[in-house]
Amino acid sequence: MNHYAILRIVTKLLIPYILLFGLYVQFHGDFGPGGGFQAGVIFAAGIILYGLVFGIGAARRVAPASIVERLIAVGLLIYAATGIAGMLKGGNFLEYGVLAHDAGHGQHWGILIVELGVGITVAAVMITIFFAFAGRERTE
Repeated sequence: MNHYAILRIVTKLLIPYILLFGLYVQFHGDFGPGGGFQAGVIFAAGIILYGLVFGIGAARRVAPASIVERLIAVGLLIYAATGIAGMLKGGNFLEYGVLAHDAGHGQHWGILIVELGVGITVAAVMITIFFAFAGRERTE
């Protein structure tokens, strides 16, 4: 892709907006369409686009596999910890109403935190899948 200057420049211009839109979908998913899964896929799409245009090696430098694999576990732990926090506060697993002084605030914060965990996990899994397939050698 070194010979495609326009593609490289346009990609450099678009990736920040793709990542920003992913964050927008993540943090406004409780008020409208979107949420963790969609935001995770959008965010991963920015990294995958970077890998397709600039090479898998460059993408691995931006998102090292060791960190991406850890993020899978971090997202899952955020999700599970939110559910367990509800149980420790006297509610059921993922019962958000008990997480704050007011049930409405608890619902808001609980959904936001759970969706953050989902978003981190989905983005990390999508990037890991891309790295797994893009790093394969041809067998003929």
